[in-house]
Amino acid sequence: QVQLVESGGGLVQAGESLVLSCTVSGLTFSDHAMGWFRETPIKGREGVACISSTSRTIHYADSVKGRFTVSRDNAANTLTLRMYRLKPEDTGEYYCAADYTAGFMRCADFGYWGQGTQVTVSS
Repeated sequence: QVQLVESGGGLVQAGESLVLSCTVSGLTFSDHAMGWFRETPIKGREGVACISSTSRTIHYADSVKGRFTVSRDNAANTLTLRMYRLKPEDTGEYYCAADYTAGFMRCADFGYWGQGTQVTVSS
């Protein structure tokens, strides 16, 4: 059974930082591209950051480039999202997801999903 468990969400003020983590079990982590997605009332589901199995390919949404950093530790089966200079528009439910393959064509429509963690940024 594939399980993705997110942690690290919370309430912060604009300009502050948060680190989200995702621990994965039930699949060979190093064989799968991973991603962070968020759902907001305005934009719906958005691919925030995606990373290939070897970390060679990384994609960021334009709205987070230069502020967010995604990384993975294949030995620890862990995906991390470091979020800096947070803005109120970053508020949303953040999901960790694994794709079916090692690479990805689009940062969207991944196959396995976690339950999500809420990030709220106050102005």
